[in-house]
Amino acid sequence: MRDLTNEILELIRRASSSLPADVEKRLREAIEKEEPGSPARGAFETILKNVELSRANSTPICQDTGTPIFHVHYPEGWSTRKLKGQIRAAMAEATKRSYMRPNAVDAVYDKNSGNNLGGDDFPYVHFEEVDADQPLTIELMLKGGGCENVGRQYSLPDNSLGAGRDLAGVRKVVLDAVQKAQGQGCAPGVLGVSIGGDRGSSYIKSKEVLLSEMGTRNADPKLAELEEHLTKEANEMGIGPMGFGGRTTVLDTKITGLHRLPASYFVSVSYMCWAYRRRKMTVTGEEVSYD
Repeated sequence: MRDLTNEILELIRRASSSLPADVEKRLREAIEKEEPGSPARGAFETILKNVELSRANSTPICQDTGTPIFHVHYPEGWSTRKLKGQIRAAMAEATKRSYMRPNAVDAVYDKNSGNNLGGDDFPYVHFEEVDADQPLTIELMLKGGGCENVGRQYSLPDNSLGAGRDLAGVRKVVLDAVQKAQGQGCAPGVLGVSIGGDRGSSYIKSKEVLLSEMGTRNADPKLAELEEHLTKEANEMGIGPMGFGGRTTVLDTKITGLHRLPASYFVSVSYMCWAYRRRKMTVTGEEVSYD
């Protein structure tokens, strides 16, 4: 089996230091909506300058390089054990080269591993097998701690918010999550929303949906409409970039629906900060490409 350690190292470097084009485009569109000289415009100017410098110098976009979350679609016959070993080796080398800050802290003993490797689940790696003639794809998302801290999970009905077990109730709890986050999630953010599932699968899927490009809508017209409405209503709150006020609090909203038990109705909200770091590598034969 081919050794892809160096190619995965490059994936990590790109994810950490170079914001995806679709995200940067949204940020540059958003700054034009803010008043010249306003705190909101000033925040955007700093953000965009940071984006340029990080890319030019191959330095992290944010000092918190986040939890590394890998999603690997591997062709039949590949070894997941070897792939995981290569991912972990690349992560340790990326940390040594300062593409990543050492972030893996043992929660029981409060000790940092120093190389972003901690147990079997840091970094988190999800594998899914595809047909043997399909390419290998590895997607990486770096999820910062500030935005992770403002994520929320609701169990409907929620009488305190008047939220029932329907899409109207989903709307209420998602907007409540945005209101409570304020600037602490490093707005403008992107919302990943999962409706249904159990507590665990709901949170996992709310992050997975964030791997899709900005502006892509759910195939279900009801959910697509809700995505648009939530982004619009969140931006009417006036929280703005970094909580300084302004017209852009949320850049996009992405929703996925899951089956659930009759007794449960969970809504999970994963908040992604403006440093929306996600990258993808595709291996087709001997060729490796990056998105």
